[in-house]
Amino acid sequence: MKTKPIAAYRICSSRFVLRCWEPRDADALRHVVDENREHLRPWMPWVHDTLEPLEDVLQRLREFRANFDLDKDYVYGILDPTDTVIYGSSGLHRRGGEGSLEVGYWVRKDVVGQGLGTAVAAALTRAAFEVNGVHRVGIHCDVANAASAAIARKLGFIEEGILRQRMRRADGVLRDEMVWTLLADEYRASAAASAPIEAYDVLGRRIL
Repeated sequence: MKTKPIAAYRICSSRFVLRCWEPRDADALRHVVDENREHLRPWMPWVHDTLEPLEDVLQRLREFRANFDLDKDYVYGILDPTDTVIYGSSGLHRRGGEGSLEVGYWVRKDVVGQGLGTAVAAALTRAAFEVNGVHRVGIHCDVANAASAAIARKLGFIEEGILRQRMRRADGVLRDEMVWTLLADEYRASAAASAPIEAYDVLGRRIL
């Protein structure tokens, strides 16, 4: 009997590939983060002050893969269509409770402003509803992160409110967090529903 896939392991479009991180990506990823440290630091508290040791990044990617396979959390690399150049990272996270996933993403500074973040968020939103079968998808961002808020708004997410002092920056300062959501009965009318993507399961079978 054919079983319904739980998650997409690979999501493709003409502009990018989203896939589960692999150990072989560790060295390239740590250099991308290091080269974009000042770009990422205001929004990503995990960014280090120096080049992170290869062993630490390797261990984190192994944990990402383990959580992916156990359906605990889905962290995807964002790569170019040839699957060789890292553009950033993204994910579908289970921190919003049962029946929901939260979209997360960051991209390199040299590809900002090209619509890549919007396209990635749309692809993940479509996968969350059509593959994972959730009821709600969320996007959370710092109130000062106008770019992320614009992505949520463009894709049809609704701003539910602001959680006060819920996000801690790298410098320790607490920031307010915006909460955006899209429900299953709103999804078909959203821009995300027409995202031009293909999705594949863990065996490489097309599921979307």
